[in-house]
Amino acid sequence: QVQLVESGGGSVPAGGSLRLSCEASGAISGPAFRLATLAWYRQSPGSQRDWVAIIAPGGTTNFADTVKGRFSITRDNDRNTVSLQMNNLKLEDSATYYCNARAWQSTDDLWGQGTQVTVSS
Repeated sequence: QVQLVESGGGSVPAGGSLRLSCEASGAISGPAFRLATLAWYRQSPGSQRDWVAIIAPGGTTNFADTVKGRFSITRDNDRNTVSLQMNNLKLEDSATYYCNARAWQSTDDLWGQGTQVTVSS
């Protein structure tokens, strides 16, 4: 059984920081994790789920324009975790954040349960 479990969400004032983490277990852990493409998405009520950041197996990263320069994504293959460091948070960053993993040569998306981030003025 594959599991992605996010943690680290919460409430923070605008300009603050949060760090989200996602731990993988089951079939996507271990060697499979090292070869997986990992990403973070977010979704606000009434909106579609949008891609935020991605990190390839080799460590190459990319970010949505809305978070570029403020967010960073890292992976720890030994701990089967992917993290999203969010700095200078804005009101519009409030959303439920989802961890995503796609195994090597797979088209199936694996999702965590989501963690809520609320940025207040």
